[in-house]
Amino acid sequence: MIPLLMACNDNRSVEIDAPTVDELAVTVTPQENREYSFTDKKSGYWYGRTHQDEAADWFSGWNIAMRRIFADYALAVDGSPLARPNATTVTVSPDCLTRQWSVATERLQMVDNLPLLSIAVDDVTGDSIAISLNESLLKNAAASSNALCYTPVESDTNIIKIAPIVPQNVRFDGKWLTAPAAAGGFVIAFGDENRCDSLIALFRNDGTQLLAERKARMNSLLADNVPLHTNLPELDQSLAWITLTMDQLITEQQGKGIYAGLPWFNSYWGRDMFISMPGATLVTGQFEWTAEILKDFAKLQDVREGSPTYGRIPNLATPDSIIYNTADGTPRYVIEAEELMQYTGDKSFLEAVYPAIVRTIDQSIAHETDERGYLLHADADTWMDVKRNGIPGSPRGNRANDIQYLWYRELLAGAHMARLMDDEAHASQWQAMAEKLAANFEHDYCDKENILIYDHLNADGTPDLQYRPNQLFCFDLISDDLFKQKVTRRVWESLVYPWGVASLEQHDPQFHPQHENWENYHKDDAYHNGTVWLWNNGIAMQRMIEYGQVEEAWKLFQNMNRQALHEGAVGSLSENADAHPRKGRNWAGRSGTFLQAWSNSEQLRVWYQYFLGIRPDLMEGSVTVEPKLPSEITNLETSVKIGNGKLIYRYADGKYDISLQGVDAQLNIILPAEDEKNAADEVFDGIDFCYPDTTIDFPCMKQHYRQ
Repeated sequence: MIPLLMACNDNRSVEIDAPTVDELAVTVTPQENREYSFTDKKSGYWYGRTHQDEAADWFSGWNIAMRRIFADYALAVDGSPLARPNATTVTVSPDCLTRQWSVATERLQMVDNLPLLSIAVDDVTGDSIAISLNESLLKNAAASSNALCYTPVESDTNIIKIAPIVPQNVRFDGKWLTAPAAAGGFVIAFGDENRCDSLIALFRNDGTQLLAERKARMNSLLADNVPLHTNLPELDQSLAWITLTMDQLITEQQGKGIYAGLPWFNSYWGRDMFISMPGATLVTGQFEWTAEILKDFAKLQDVREGSPTYGRIPNLATPDSIIYNTADGTPRYVIEAEELMQYTGDKSFLEAVYPAIVRTIDQSIAHETDERGYLLHADADTWMDVKRNGIPGSPRGNRANDIQYLWYRELLAGAHMARLMDDEAHASQWQAMAEKLAANFEHDYCDKENILIYDHLNADGTPDLQYRPNQLFCFDLISDDLFKQKVTRRVWESLVYPWGVASLEQHDPQFHPQHENWENYHKDDAYHNGTVWLWNNGIAMQRMIEYGQVEEAWKLFQNMNRQALHEGAVGSLSENADAHPRKGRNWAGRSGTFLQAWSNSEQLRVWYQYFLGIRPDLMEGSVTVEPKLPSEITNLETSVKIGNGKLIYRYADGKYDISLQGVDAQLNIILPAEDEKNAADEVFDGIDFCYPDTTIDFPCMKQHYRQ
């Protein structure tokens, strides 16, 4: 690589076209009947299917603070129900679901930070409109001349109140609340009765403004923080959608945090949150949110001396409980504290979190490390954490390879922050501990003959030989670059399917080809034993890009973008997928949550940090850009928030124009020489995805599996 230094600041005005919320609208057909979701950025979300009249999913409808409120609703004009499969057009935008019939148009929207639903009914050909709520989660219907109230079964100290958007007299007949067409639709509020009345009054007075402010916030995130315009319109559209569905999960349910995923994980999982943070809030320039999340989670640390989880940051924080059962959430917390400062150059938040950092590292050194410097943990304390009947489904105790990498990074980040806090004693101790671990890892974990980084060391010191993707995380601990290239190739060809990275190699006796195959096994048996995890795509693509295999990484990246636009939940990346497609199909189905934070965030992280190659370190006064764009991209304009300014990034006619605006830092641009031959090309020559081997007789299946 040839380093090219450019001017640090550029005062040219920056206007980069970015798609707007309205331009992102996706039309959905009845055959597709896609899932969609919205959140209120507080504690509520709505989840539904575009063309389905009956709520068939457990979490369908309105959910608030981990409680189901009601499952669905139906609309009617002049007493005739508006059947969703018969809608002439259905579109989903990041802020609105629109259904059109010949007699009416429906628009479902939420409001930021308020427990309100707006169901507008416009363009009505008829005298009356009506709404009926699915009552499976409701009780105590109580109607008046201008509204209808229910008590949610799962939140029975509150009510929901349904009223016309424009005040009108209503009637409640059977299950239908009917109003004149001039009502313009219905607003639904949640809370006690006084709260509901005040919310309905607020929406009637300011609803147009509240909905406009919500749309403006979304447009601003795209236009001001991460505008993107390329020669590939679907790339622009998919990354905009993924950015906004990721942003749905950044909420204030229990302090500031990031939901792990919808519909099941509308709560704060520490591990998921800190894996998601780079793509969710750092590359998108939401630095204040990042700092607040870190400060809020420091307050939830286990500070009970003598507790077996003393010093840990929570793995799960809900309104009802705090759980600390993870070995990787806490190291990732410390790593993200350092990464925030690299993006901002601001250490002012460090004073608030440093005591928590000291507590966790000191506790780990004193009670959770062995003589080789490795961090010890229980079988299910890694991200492969599923248990059934108390038995771990993928036991990785007591020294998983990715945990050692994270512990190493935690020690280095902690040493850096200790120096910033003038705490030289801890800085020296932690630095020495990191060096000790690194000196041992390559010898203890690397089988260079069989091209394998052991997934974990067992309690008796023996290595585990199962082939899993976790080894891709450990490269910082290994000096042999040729070995790492070979590992990357083997992982890609053994685990990386066109639809994502599997959790176990398909020839393993424990491999389960599909996540949910209830006839043959419990889904938890497959969860980390074959199921594809989209979040692991990030590290798989990163390693390929680092070794110059951009075009192969790009194929996987584009497959994920196509999912967001054309499959499953609109604009979202799922938690999981099957490793092997179902019988008669040539593409794997999605499973798990329909919108998963770390899946979305890793797609964004790899785009910004590795395809675009933007990696700031304002604590060292530098911003490095090492572009690795695929050949399909011929024109690109974007800007990215860094510190108090921006990095402006343009590419056209094979040339880069990259500059900083309002950022006091050295800009280092690393471009490949025109005649450069990547030394890794020979290792990767002829590489391809892993594909299903349909000749295997899987032990977990009652019958021989055939595609």
